[in-house]
Amino acid sequence: QDEKFRDAMKITAYVLGTGVLVFTALVNSVSWYVQNIWDTSGHFWQSAWLKFYYMCEGEEWTIFLLGAALVPALAFWCFNGILMVADVTGKPTFITRYRIQMGKNDPVDTKKLRQAIYTALCNQFFVSLPMLVPMFYIMKWWGNTFSKELPAFRWFLVELSIFTLIEEILFYYSHRLVHLPLLYKHIHKKHHEWTAPIGVVSIYAHPVEHILSNTLPVMIGPMIMGSHIVSITAWFSLALITTSISHCGYHLPFLPSPEFHDFHHLKFNQCYGVLGVLDYLHGTDTAFRQTKAYERHKVLLSLTPLSESIPEEPRKAE
Repeated sequence: QDEKFRDAMKITAYVLGTGVLVFTALVNSVSWYVQNIWDTSGHFWQSAWLKFYYMCEGEEWTIFLLGAALVPALAFWCFNGILMVADVTGKPTFITRYRIQMGKNDPVDTKKLRQAIYTALCNQFFVSLPMLVPMFYIMKWWGNTFSKELPAFRWFLVELSIFTLIEEILFYYSHRLVHLPLLYKHIHKKHHEWTAPIGVVSIYAHPVEHILSNTLPVMIGPMIMGSHIVSITAWFSLALITTSISHCGYHLPFLPSPEFHDFHHLKFNQCYGVLGVLDYLHGTDTAFRQTKAYERHKVLLSLTPLSESIPEEPRKAE
């Protein structure tokens, strides 16, 4: 038995080692090409950043507030504004034909939508915004956040990887925590009022959940890394748009697949994470992997909805 275990460990180490080497080679190749493009336009971005910095007269709180709050909020509401038009009117059909749960939110209940918008705004203004105050002083302590020199593109990619890893770990375990019966009843049940979610529902949550699961997992990475405000702005905006895509209810072409989290809203006890890595390790995606939704869980590279190319199996007559 010990020999089998050692053999298994050797095979695992070989596979992981080979995978890391291949991944590193690919990342270095891609990042080299992207870095060249970045260097070509780097002077423009550096000049634009300095103009913005001096326009704000170097006022760090103003720069931080605009970068960490205003720009991500605008990205969130602009993206979700387009989705809400489709949810309410059923148009444009270019969006609505990609609906995941057919017949749901067609059109969306406007009373529920107004409540979701109200709660999302309250969470942004009265929860997320105050949390930026201690974050601001932590970033000032690092001393790099308001540097006049932008970070190198390769370093930003490293930061982005670390941010994503930290968010996956913190979100997965905090999410499972609020699914405990007592916490679910008093906290997380609010978010699960939407079994067929829409984009704005991504931050429709109890304030405690918004702190633990929505905000802290995204904030911790930049605070640990002492990131530049431009990196923070890009990360916060990306995180808000990505979670909106996960909740939007449409599997749109060329965007990340929302099937994973949509299935969580449908079944409640599957698919707790963001990337799905911890779900795989903990076996909390077993039922999901046996469904057509799992087959559709990929980036759509054509204009044919996956609900048409990979339809649900017809129910057997009782």
